[in-house]
Amino acid sequence: MTDKWKIYTLAIICFLVGTSEYIIAGILDQVALDIGVTVAAAGQLITVYSLVFAFGTPIIMTLTATIDRRKMLIYSLITFIIGNVIAVALPGFIFLIVSRIILALSTGVFVVTAMTVTSKLAPADKQGSAIATLVMGFSTALIIGVPLGRVFAASYDWKLIFGVIGLLGIIATFVVIASIPRTASEAPIPLRDQFALLLQPKIAVAFSVTFFWIAGYSIVYTYISPYLSTITNMSSQVVSAGLFALGIASLLGSKFGGFSVDKWGAPRTLTIGMLLHVVALLAFSLAGQNVYLVFALLILWSFSAWSSGPTQQYYLLTLAPGASGIMLSLNSSFIQLGMAAGAGLGGIVIQKASLSDVSWIGAIGVLIAVGAAVLSFRLSRTEQPKEAALSVAPQQIEST
Repeated sequence: MTDKWKIYTLAIICFLVGTSEYIIAGILDQVALDIGVTVAAAGQLITVYSLVFAFGTPIIMTLTATIDRRKMLIYSLITFIIGNVIAVALPGFIFLIVSRIILALSTGVFVVTAMTVTSKLAPADKQGSAIATLVMGFSTALIIGVPLGRVFAASYDWKLIFGVIGLLGIIATFVVIASIPRTASEAPIPLRDQFALLLQPKIAVAFSVTFFWIAGYSIVYTYISPYLSTITNMSSQVVSAGLFALGIASLLGSKFGGFSVDKWGAPRTLTIGMLLHVVALLAFSLAGQNVYLVFALLILWSFSAWSSGPTQQYYLLTLAPGASGIMLSLNSSFIQLGMAAGAGLGGIVIQKASLSDVSWIGAIGVLIAVGAAVLSFRLSRTEQPKEAALSVAPQQIEST
């Protein structure tokens, strides 16, 4: 198998773990009804997942730094399977939280490890596109996994979704064993050294871009299903179609982001993408019950939001090329912190104000990210080149 197909293999598995993460947003109202909690309370399943992902992933990656990266992919998938089994077999809200915790840890480790391996498999001038390919796996989870999951949950028990995901996780484990090459482990890097990167202004500001961009996105995405069914008065079938349109746009956006960053650079791609993101969210507040307009805005919103994913990942790698694994790990943590903040704030908004208010509040978060991005680009241009704060042992891809 060529290196290109190995990257696609990891992207396909990212689709699987992405489905387990995002599916809750697609069936949030049904989960809340089944387990007897409010939509706002069910939304905190996303908050818990994101917080565990954010704080747990860097710790586990540090503790397992000397383990072969291929083994880490396998171990994380085995843990992923266990998390899905718990969601299926054990009843009640508490066990669902336990399942989300286990899935968050396993997914975090898999994603960071897969991106690290991918960055070594891809040629230097194609890293942006290679990372975009992995992001495409998550986008595909929105295209296929989330809308089909909602349709499946409407006809059967929503728990069976996690049973199917668990079975596919078993297959994915054997695929990794058969196709992904051994990757030399990294030298152990203490957490204090990882966070030392955050003392560099250009890096700290760059991570704030991730946080506010994702928080603005998550405020709306977490509650998108009840938003479409309640505010826009869509039927369950039309909501599924809306989620499908959102997913198609996210796929195209992530691929365009990777193409654009290779051709026109990260600053232009990231700034324009987030400004379109702001416009789409503000327009949601004005669309009302016009289904056609809402569909158009779903496409613009998802395309612009997901174009920023590979762009931001690539930009962060350029800020500390000698510490790519740590930068990817920290960025994943900031993504999940943003998801947690967005889901938590969104829950407060729909309880204290109105579900319709989440869109313009989300736009404020993304607008803050735009300002942070402009500042980060200026800092990266004006600061004198410095040695990387961390000495990372070279990673070599070895054939099995």
